[in-house]
Amino acid sequence: MTGLLPSSWRSLNTLPNELCLNRTLNSGQTFRWKKIGVEEWCSVLRGKLVAVKQTEKDVLFRTYGCESIEMEECLRDYFQLKVNLSDLYKQWNQNEIFSTKTKGFDGVRVLRQDPEENLLSFLCTQNNNIKRITGMIDRLCERYGKFVAEVQDVGLKFHEFPEPSSLIHDDAEQQLRDLGFGYRAKYIYGTAKTLVENGEPWLKSLRSVDYETARAELLKLPGVGPKVADCVCLFSLDKMQSVPVDTHVRQIALRDFKMAPPSKSKTLTPKDYAKISEFFLTIFGPCCGWAHSVRLNLTRFVRS
Repeated sequence: MTGLLPSSWRSLNTLPNELCLNRTLNSGQTFRWKKIGVEEWCSVLRGKLVAVKQTEKDVLFRTYGCESIEMEECLRDYFQLKVNLSDLYKQWNQNEIFSTKTKGFDGVRVLRQDPEENLLSFLCTQNNNIKRITGMIDRLCERYGKFVAEVQDVGLKFHEFPEPSSLIHDDAEQQLRDLGFGYRAKYIYGTAKTLVENGEPWLKSLRSVDYETARAELLKLPGVGPKVADCVCLFSLDKMQSVPVDTHVRQIALRDFKMAPPSKSKTLTPKDYAKISEFFLTIFGPCCGWAHSVRLNLTRFVRS
């Protein structure tokens, strides 16, 4: 580690059924955690480097260059540990299909990310896959983010996520294209510009408004469609009922949960999108976004 000494490992006092790091950090919610050892992950949160590690009975963490107490509070907020996940699973398991499909697949949490990082990252997800998205986010942070530290034994350098203001200089859009962002470059540039113009508190303030209002505000931003808006609502704006829908989620609704086809269209229309979201809300209630994330995440680990 360059210039920063690690603290000793400390406990988050969290059982594996309440937080499974592998299933949660590999779920496509975030693209910045790097696996650096057996069940050990590392990333930058609030400008500080932190590592987390899964054990048989707990989740441990250690910090580099900051107080452990400060980072513990940050991690508890980030992993939303105030939410009793076991109780939610009990509710969801009342649905026989969910119970059967997800048996033994516990510990999947929805993260509470920084809204600006979450939004700008998900502008990269359109027509993309996790490996390629991760590479794009890495390049974005290396080019525009502040260097934090290097983990020398694994050869990884860690940077902060860029401030929106660093993405709106005159040739920023062309630079992003040169970095491989393609048509997404104009969306990142345009949305970053709007974030700067609206001021730092604006996006985070959407946590305190209702889901419909927050979603409508996000849809005004360049490149933000219904799915990206719902991802941001769910992963950083505290809207637990938000269900990001795509053709794969449509397939799960029809195949697994026996939803009647919302229309005859083979493509996902706006009306179909709304009906599928309402369908999951009817089945799983106000935390349906979390339940949806468990079922969708399962497909990343088990082909069904």
